Amino acid sequence: MAGIELKNIQKTYPVDDHTIHVLKGINLQIPEKSITVILGRSGCGKTTLLRLVGDLESPDSGEINFDVAHKTAFVFQESRLMPWLNVWDNVKFGLKKQPCDDTAIQSIIDTVGLSGFEKAYPNQLSGGMQQRVAIARALAYDPSFIMMDEPFAALDYFTRDQMQKELIRLQKSRGASILFVTHSIDEALLLGHKIVVIEDGQIKKEFLIETESDERDLLADAFIQLKREIIEQLDL
Repeated sequence: MAGIELKNIQKTYPVDDHTIHVLKGINLQIPEKSITVILGRSGCGKTTLLRLVGDLESPDSGEINFDVAHKTAFVFQESRLMPWLNVWDNVKFGLKKQPCDDTAIQSIIDTVGLSGFEKAYPNQLSGGMQQRVAIARALAYDPSFIMMDEPFAALDYFTRDQMQKELIRLQKSRGASILFVTHSIDEALLLGHKIVVIEDGQIKKEFLIETESDERDLLADAFIQLKREIIEQLDL
């Protein structure tokens, strides 16, 4: 299966006079054109894993192999928009060194539901709209994978729900490949085609969900049972 393969990934950090083992022999297949969710509590190593796959850091040992073009974009918990740039220019920000098709930029802005806000500045947008701009900026870069580090965690419940639905729609319509980090079990169940549960720097279990993301009912018996299994893996 095309995508990204991690083989025996180890990562440590020196802290004062000792070493913290953050990732301990991670072996993982991350398929393309789907959403893979890395799920775990704070400090389990999930963000470090995302940063390694996205080339922001290097592992101490092990291999990360890409079967698809090696081009990644990030969406963080904070939108990280340039406050002096409007929506249009923020979306184009990462494209300074490559040709820019204005028609394609407009199409992406339309896709994330920001038509009519092209000239608006970040301080004129809600938190959810700012995250839409961040997602549009990632899409404009045309990456092989989009790395998303708890991008909806700071949003209120209703905005978060709206953005989750928007991400599902975008992924399905564009066939996007996404690696998504969260500590929310419900968010993982709603979004993930593959859920990877991490605890103490190790993969506890992987779950594959065949039901399409936009057709899931988290109150259905199958999802309630799956949630129970994940809770057991996390020792909650």
